Amino acid sequence: QVQLVESGGGLVQTGGSPRLSCAASGRSFSFYMMGWFRQAPGKEREFVAAIRWNQGSTDYANSVKGRFTISGDSANNTVYLQMNSLKPEDTAVYYCAAKSTKTTSWSSVYDYWGQGTQVTVSS
Repeated sequence: QVQLVESGGGLVQTGGSPRLSCAASGRSFSFYMMGWFRQAPGKEREFVAAIRWNQGSTDYANSVKGRFTISGDSANNTVYLQMNSLKPEDTAVYYCAAKSTKTTSWSSVYDYWGQGTQVTVSS
């Protein structure tokens, strides 16, 4: 059974630079893609960033482009999200996701989800 476990969230000041981690277990080979999503209170879950392992290519939401960086280790199915220059509007529960299906979409058709980690940015 595949499990994704996020860590690294917490209370951060505006301008802070925390790093989120996501480790997958229960799978002996790499996913096709792993990504990060977030959900703020009262809002729908939204795409943040993703990485496609076979090419090492990445994609970002416009709201985080230039501030967040996704990276990881495909062999261990581990993905990170380095967040810089945090703003109060980045406050959300951040979810790690993974997919096996080879689709062109960066932001949908994910097969596995973590439980989420809260990131709260204080102003």
